[in-house]
Amino acid sequence: MANNRKKYEEKINISGKYIKHYRKSKNLSREKLSAKLMLNGIDISAQAIANIENGTRTIVDYELCGIAEALEISILDLLKDFNIKD
Repeated sequence: MANNRKKYEEKINISGKYIKHYRKSKNLSREKLSAKLMLNGIDISAQAIANIENGTRTIVDYELCGIAEALEISILDLLKDFNIKD
């Protein structure tokens, strides 16, 4: 586990930097992304999104799927650091 933490720059998720990238590319504030998620029944505050983006909060699978849907991207776009095969 220690090697993985070092590999991922001491972050506890790897998707946060991609969430931030795609959110900004779509000109969405954290508040607007939070609102979109809440409309789909996923309760993630703007502060929680900030914590996910900076790698200090874990993210569960349904949150990751909901964020990908809200950003209109593939979940694989958020998991680029893994070699995932379809």
